[in-house]
Amino acid sequence: MSSCSSRALTILSTVFGACGLLLVGVAVSTDYWLIMVEGIILQQNQSMEVKMELHSGLWRVCFVAGSENGRCVASEYFTEPDIEITTENTANILKMVRTATPFPMVSLLFVFTAFVISNIGHIRPQRTILAFVSGIFFILSGLSLVVGLVLYISSINDEVMNRPREPEQFFHYHYGWSFAFAASSFLLKEGAGVMSVYLFMKRYAEEEMYRPHPALYHPRLSESSDYSGQYLHPESSWPPPKRGRSTSEASSDISIQLNQTPPTHSVPC
Repeated sequence: MSSCSSRALTILSTVFGACGLLLVGVAVSTDYWLIMVEGIILQQNQSMEVKMELHSGLWRVCFVAGSENGRCVASEYFTEPDIEITTENTANILKMVRTATPFPMVSLLFVFTAFVISNIGHIRPQRTILAFVSGIFFILSGLSLVVGLVLYISSINDEVMNRPREPEQFFHYHYGWSFAFAASSFLLKEGAGVMSVYLFMKRYAEEEMYRPHPALYHPRLSESSDYSGQYLHPESSWPPPKRGRSTSEASSDISIQLNQTPPTHSVPC
C-alpha cells in the first residue's frame, strides 16, 4: 500500500510540475494578458465607435483596431514607445504593468529548476533529499508568480480608478487567456510542491523503517573469549581485571627471599 501511494505521488507531482511549467512558459511568451478597448459614444444613434483596441503581454503590445491597426510593438522599458495612444491613462497602464514582468520570469526559472531536480529524484529515489528540494522550488515558483499577478492587477486597477469619467467616452478592459494560464500555473505548481514534500516524508519514513538497529553494527564474539567484550565494548570492562602472576615471576620472588634469609648456626653440644 505504501509503495502504491509513493508511486501515485511520483506520477502526480511529475504531471503537475510539467503542466505548470508548460502553462507559465506559454503565458510568459504570449501577448494576451490584457485586452483594452477605447472609443466614443455617438449621441445621434447611441452607437459606439471604437478608437483603439489592443492586447498586450509582458513583451509586446498589438493593436487590432484604430489608427495603429495591425501593428505590434515591443514594450519599451527605457524609452517611450513610438505609437499613438488615444488617452494618457491607457499609456500609463502599459507602463505600470512592466513592474510585474520580472516575477513571472523568476517563476519560470524556479519551476524549470524544480522540474529537473524532481525528475532526477524520481530516477534515483535513494536520493531522498531531491524530492524535498524540488518541492521547495515548486513552492517558491508559485509564490513568485502570485506576487507578479498581484502587482499586475493592482497596477491596472490604480490607473482605472484614476481615469476621468466622461459620458461621451467609453473604456473597457479584461484579462486574456495568457493571464488565465499564469493563474492556473500557480495552482499546479503549488500542488506539485506539496506533493513533492509529502513524497520526501514518505520516502524518509520508509528508510527509517528498514534501517538496521545501531546495535547490529557491534557484533559480540563467543562468551568463552574473555577479551572479546574488552575490545568490542571497552567502556563496559574498565578498569581491566588484574592479570594473574606468571610462574617465572613467582620463582624469582622465592629466590630473592632465600638469598635474604640469614643462615642458621648449630650449637655444639
